[in-house]
Amino acid sequence: MALIRYQNVDIHQQEAIVLEDVNLTIEQGDFVYLIGKVGSGKSSLLKTIYGELDIYKGQAEVLGYNMKSIRRKQIPALRKRIGIVFQDFQLLIDRNVHDNLDFVLKATGWKSKKEREERIREVLEQVGMKTKGYKMTHELSGGEQQRIVIARAILNKPEIILADEPTGNLDVETGFHIVELLRSIRDTGSAIIMTTHNVSLLETYPGRVYCCNDHQVTEMKKEDIPEDIGNGSDDIQADSEVGENPNETIQTKE
Repeated sequence: MALIRYQNVDIHQQEAIVLEDVNLTIEQGDFVYLIGKVGSGKSSLLKTIYGELDIYKGQAEVLGYNMKSIRRKQIPALRKRIGIVFQDFQLLIDRNVHDNLDFVLKATGWKSKKEREERIREVLEQVGMKTKGYKMTHELSGGEQQRIVIARAILNKPEIILADEPTGNLDVETGFHIVELLRSIRDTGSAIIMTTHNVSLLETYPGRVYCCNDHQVTEMKKEDIPEDIGNGSDDIQADSEVGENPNETIQTKE
């Protein structure tokens, strides 16, 4: 059964066409790269998956929900089954790592303190940060913060993880470690959709590729990626621009 299925979907921002006639299918265990230039619609497509942006036309199903007719009150339940990894982290700066994670668990209905503590321990160990729970977020490196963001995203054992430029603010080596971590999470059964400009990642970490270009989304092989997109290298750089911020309510209501 497909976790995500889009058929002839149009996506608009206000009155402007962002993407049209989108057809894609994502299965359990898929690792999918969503590539394209800045402004090509990658982030908009992700927003339709977690219900932040409406489907303008077509048929779209995510985890059994009809995204064309989904009700606002159903969206928190959908988002609880989706983990989101932000490029710019969006960690709460007034509390430590442990309390960042505990905040999300409380917000998503975990009542038992013992169960919350056990889950926090599990995810920190999974992302290689088991001794960092006491640290304030500003005390962590960029790579460490991104690992905590991934830990936050997997707290509720999501079926889908959306990673929006997760390596965009990181150096090359740290960026590759983050992709390795995401792939290890994929191996536990989650589907991963990762937006990126860095097509060179596919050499080391192959996966399915969807390309956003000229308002279209096309699945393609690496060798078929247009040269002007394939040469993009502004991902995995310490000084790259921070992309579009997803709505902050995702952090508090997942």
